Amino acid sequence: MVRRLMPHPLIRLLPGRDRRVRSGHPWAFSNEIAMTPAAKALPPGAPVRLEGDDGQRHGTWLFNPHSLIAARRLDRDPEAVIDSAWLRTRLAAALALRERLFNAPHYRLVHAEADGLPGLVIDRYGDALALQANTAGMEALTPALVEALQSLLSPRLIIARNDAGVRALEGLPQETRLLHGEPGPVHAEEGGLRFAVDLLGGQKTGWFFDQREHRVRVARLAAGGTMLDAFCHTGGFGLSAAAAGAAQVTLLDRSAHALDLAMASAAENGLAARVTAERGEALEALERMGQSGTRFDMVVADPPAFAKTRKDQPAALRAYGKLARLAAALVAPSGFLFIASCSHHVAPGEFADAVIWGIGRTRREGRLLFQGGAGPDHPVHPLLPESAYLKAMLFQLA
Repeated sequence: MVRRLMPHPLIRLLPGRDRRVRSGHPWAFSNEIAMTPAAKALPPGAPVRLEGDDGQRHGTWLFNPHSLIAARRLDRDPEAVIDSAWLRTRLAAALALRERLFNAPHYRLVHAEADGLPGLVIDRYGDALALQANTAGMEALTPALVEALQSLLSPRLIIARNDAGVRALEGLPQETRLLHGEPGPVHAEEGGLRFAVDLLGGQKTGWFFDQREHRVRVARLAAGGTMLDAFCHTGGFGLSAAAAGAAQVTLLDRSAHALDLAMASAAENGLAARVTAERGEALEALERMGQSGTRFDMVVADPPAFAKTRKDQPAALRAYGKLARLAAALVAPSGFLFIASCSHHVAPGEFADAVIWGIGRTRREGRLLFQGGAGPDHPVHPLLPESAYLKAMLFQLA
């Protein structure tokens, strides 16, 4: 085991405030830590040794004295050297799992705490990577991360998609920038299809790998019928359904850029004849379609997060209920509704209640066929159930 010549700065937990950390929880909150002048003076993102007031050692943590989640565990060894070699070991473990799960290098490579890299997300598109550092610690480690990724995967391109609102809680700016290589075409490959991805100008890290298994399930049920893919982004659900035999697919999104990428992918995959695009605000378009009597055999409603913060939760639940009502009204008899939420601040039970209420408002009888979350390349730390952000429900409506 490699030992440091100079130890990490020492941070102590307050007396009686170590129960969660002792249980293995990967976070320590600011009200659990002795915020001494020396602790407050540490730079955000610094690696520290965390100990209880009784001297029990809890390992190496990334510390931000200005954040509510003040410390995030990196290693149980308090003398761990956090450098590119250490990061390469963690990344290699994440890679080994994904290579067992998938045959092609298109997946979420790192999913934060569950992969032992708190606050870090990396999506892989073959030889291109999108990296999102959502904590001061991972921001500080980004140069070492790039070095480790180059050593492990030799990517041609690494983009930092550091535009998540959560970065503000760590005192970090929102930005998108090139970390390595030269910008060029990037594709996500899934289900035998190629989808154009814009890592610099698209949403989040470019593609939503978390819905992979749901797209397969929806595509199977959409075969032979008509489909509406609302909030379609770059058409993952719709194009997968068209490839599986859907007779006609309508893509709906407010982003012209996303629709252009979707239609380019439709053409590249030989699906353009059965796919049309409509630009507009989804809720307004759904209401208009309902009033005109339009019906589809499959309706997908996969919006961006309605609750950006905890205070947005009540309004978000009302919005999910409205979305479910409008979308359910467009489903033909014996057709299907798939609806999802990626709002971290909305619990699964609350989302389900809102959706069921919305469907009930249409006076439609239905049955729940599936309820689940993200795919296995988005693992969840067992002590962080709140990180299971994705909620998905699939109904058949009479």
